[in-house]
Amino acid sequence: MSLTYVCWKLLRAVVTIWLVVTFVFFILRLTGDPVAQLLPDDVDQNTIDHYRRLWGLDQPILVQYWKYITALFQGDFGISFRDGQDALDLVLSRVPKTALLGFTALAFALVFGIPLGVFAALKKNTAFDRFVMGLAVFGFSMPNFFLGILLILGFSLHLRILPSSGSDSWQHMIMPVITLGTSFGAQIARFTRSSMIDVLNRPYMRTIDAKGAGTSRKLYLHALPNAAIPVVTIVGLKIGELIGSAVITENVFAWPGIGRLLTFSVATRDLAVVQCILMMIALTMVLSNLLVDLLYGWMDPRVRVGTREATSR
Repeated sequence: MSLTYVCWKLLRAVVTIWLVVTFVFFILRLTGDPVAQLLPDDVDQNTIDHYRRLWGLDQPILVQYWKYITALFQGDFGISFRDGQDALDLVLSRVPKTALLGFTALAFALVFGIPLGVFAALKKNTAFDRFVMGLAVFGFSMPNFFLGILLILGFSLHLRILPSSGSDSWQHMIMPVITLGTSFGAQIARFTRSSMIDVLNRPYMRTIDAKGAGTSRKLYLHALPNAAIPVVTIVGLKIGELIGSAVITENVFAWPGIGRLLTFSVATRDLAVVQCILMMIALTMVLSNLLVDLLYGWMDPRVRVGTREATSR
């Protein structure tokens, strides 16, 4: 893998993060004054002016932006307006819970999505294939909040076998993981099936059949490695979406992660915390896409060649 290829991808990642930071900063400040949201309605104007000066909101927006960017380079993500804590520390304290939920859901999706997609491709146009694809469409189409509510109604209110909220034990994880992982698994199953069908119809697979290779050898040594690139794409994107996708699920099940903190911070106009969380979501997305690009370059030399030709023009 060439150094030019890696540097080009890193440059694109840095520019993307800067654009996201800039967009979030201006949009949040154009939606209203957070002081009016945080202070009581009957507070006097002197108190409002005091907090605006304290939080730097009395300065022109371009001055605020410059100070914010300068502070970011010094590792200062701001102070929470609501409780006075460092915004980064507040967000990082919620990361373990969100990471536990997100990666468990992703593992759940991979364990079920990849085998179902492979077997659906091998049984193309059979009843099993149609059944698996029907499940995939259902899982992809079902909104997270609706599926979560159905699970709570069934397993918490009626059967009373699973807790409906909290994160104190492994039982608390079951329904959130199913809710978050169902959509992931459905998309992985569909991508795996499509990729496997495409690979199985390639001329070199017919050559392998003509040589008398067994089904297992053909599947594990030839079909799956070549079908992995599109699956790597969707898995990489899902890793980047873990925080963003968990927002609804965490609120439905009162899971104390970043998604729940984001909802509360938006409601209270806690700008520093909202900016920090959205920046973390953007960074996760950009890094996951960067990792996918680098894996592409390692797994498929044609990607590197195409990138070099594009950058040389």
